[in-house]
Amino acid sequence: MYKIESSHATEFIDDAEIKASLEYAEANKNNLELIDELLAKADLCKGLSHREAAVLLLCDDAKIRARIHDLARDVKKRFYGNRIVLFAPLYLSNYCVNGCVYCPYHAKNHQLPRKKLTQEEVRHEVIALQDLGHKRLALESGEHPIETPIEYILECINTIYNTHHEHGEIRRVNVNIAATTVENYQKLKDAGIGTYILFQETYHKANYERLHPTGPKSDYAWHTEAMDRAQTAGIDDVGCGVLFGLSPYAYDFVGMLMHAEHLEARFGVGPHTISVPRIRPADDIDPNMFPNAVPDEDFLHIIACIRLAVPYTGMIISTRESADIRGKALHLGISQISGGSRTSVGGYCEEDGGEDTAQFETNDTRSLDEIIAWLIDMGYIPSFCTACYREGRTGDRFMSLCKSGKIHACCTPNAIMTTKEYLVDYASPETRAKGEALIQHSLNLIDNPKIRRITERHLADIAHGERDFRF
Repeated sequence: MYKIESSHATEFIDDAEIKASLEYAEANKNNLELIDELLAKADLCKGLSHREAAVLLLCDDAKIRARIHDLARDVKKRFYGNRIVLFAPLYLSNYCVNGCVYCPYHAKNHQLPRKKLTQEEVRHEVIALQDLGHKRLALESGEHPIETPIEYILECINTIYNTHHEHGEIRRVNVNIAATTVENYQKLKDAGIGTYILFQETYHKANYERLHPTGPKSDYAWHTEAMDRAQTAGIDDVGCGVLFGLSPYAYDFVGMLMHAEHLEARFGVGPHTISVPRIRPADDIDPNMFPNAVPDEDFLHIIACIRLAVPYTGMIISTRESADIRGKALHLGISQISGGSRTSVGGYCEEDGGEDTAQFETNDTRSLDEIIAWLIDMGYIPSFCTACYREGRTGDRFMSLCKSGKIHACCTPNAIMTTKEYLVDYASPETRAKGEALIQHSLNLIDNPKIRRITERHLADIAHGERDFRF
């Protein structure tokens, strides 16, 4: 049985507290004295409470919003510098027993071709991703106890880690699969996953139950408490997110921050990442069915406010969003993006990208090389780094380094070196030329002479065929 009786979720995601926080925020959204205090607190990079962040979120004064966004840019730079981590999703299966009304994988969609990758198909997808230059994947799958049990997921992870092609290798697999048991999370931990990711979709319990009428996912408590079980099993890097547009965004914003506060209080580690997807068109799904869709201006403001509330957390935006929105979001707080993505089962090897099995439409359809060149043009270092996972810098160890600012000594050289690997192995001539110039500029910004010398030596070794140097 997947279902458990629990009231724990409604204790740390307290509906009355969310509503009270939003009432307080509405009453104080243009209280300049209070907002000055909150921005001064946020400037200390210690974060904001869910109620404090709600005040900034609901502020509708254009000048104050501009101040919030300026501070978000500055805070993001302090924690993440000019590094942007890249990854790609890998869809294993679209078989699903759930009835989620916003997802084309729902069990009653009989027009969707159902597909599950064999291990040989997994291997071919991984080679295709390696040939693009990817080193980090996020596994995606529908929930089906017969077609995709935990044993299937574990077998796929093993196949991915053991597939190597030319210079290509996947160095870290993050996993975004349905809520499961402590025992199964322990198996994922033993398989060497990076971050366990699970989107809450919405924290509004009544809306959640309406949107998830059938299947294991219909149990709000089981789903909401998944991160607790994952942490209990030893997975100390977890990633949260909501699907903005399913409920009023301010409610989900506060709920998500309460979830982060709960994880911090109980386990000493908040979410490693927060994702910010919005409802998008898909097979038999019309986003106009959802009246809480979030306009671009408010969406970008949400990102800025999350960055101030949880400054240490990595923030992820996918190819659901356009290149224009993604570019603006990078400045306001996003630190990880997907690139060259396919949201279908087998999409990296199929000529049409497997459009008939796509979970949602992508808006940013550029190739990975085009995205790398775009990042470089904006002054960002594209990073394929996975060193922290493999060096044991996870959970509270990673957070302590991040919060202290010491993580820069590892992340900047690792980003530079993985950029060099990409340039040597996969980049177009135009991107390579831009990237080499950026590497030289970035090296000059490393203020520790020893780290700079070691990085320069490793860059020379990479140029001569050596790989996978890391701090």
